[in-house]
Amino acid sequence: MKKVAMIPARYAATRFPAKLMQLLGEKTVIRHTYDATIATGLFDEVVVVTDSDIIYAEITNAGGHAVMSINEHESGSDRIAEAAVDMDVDIIVNVQGDTPFVKREPLEKLLAQFNNDTVQVASMMQVLTDRNDIMDPNFVKVAVDKNMNSLFFSRSVIPYPRDKNFPTTYYEHIGVYAFRKQALMNFTQWPVTPLEAAEKIECLRYLENGIPLRMIVVDYMGVEIDTPEDLEKAAKLL
Repeated sequence: MKKVAMIPARYAATRFPAKLMQLLGEKTVIRHTYDATIATGLFDEVVVVTDSDIIYAEITNAGGHAVMSINEHESGSDRIAEAAVDMDVDIIVNVQGDTPFVKREPLEKLLAQFNNDTVQVASMMQVLTDRNDIMDPNFVKVAVDKNMNSLFFSRSVIPYPRDKNFPTTYYEHIGVYAFRKQALMNFTQWPVTPLEAAEKIECLRYLENGIPLRMIVVDYMGVEIDTPEDLEKAAKLL
């Protein structure tokens, strides 16, 4: 299977404008993400898809591959789909531009899910243990069935611990997706769904159209840069 990693990179961000161009050590956040994805050695190609001349120049001036998106897009999946529509590719991995600590092992495990022909979309999650993180709406939670297929994603606490004596595991959804190309193309043809609009979680569009996401548990994916505080955490990790 031909595998391509695509990194949607929007310059504007509601919570942290221009976050991808913030310096993390000696490189910008987007450069860290791009270079780390290349370094996994898992992909036939790695492409940054952006609406920003500044981000485009940041990648191409360093010898990387970037393309400009033409249309306005509500989600990163829509953005990469525009760039992927004419590509000869089997599996597309959407690596979020604000995840500078991308590692090989979780991505390799993610790609392995497509050895099962029934899997159309796959994604990652990690165990949440800090009570503040579990309650924080910036941490998207996911509940899964016994086969590790997603049941629901929410910014609220799921599952709700009605029985405090029953041990409950909470998972944080990590915004790294992998799609069969046709599944991604289908996503762009569907209108925004009610739960997706309410929660502002794009993968709910798959669930509302009857497509579960196969979830894998990963031990560590570092920090997603959503706020200035996250950038400080990332700097300490670096």
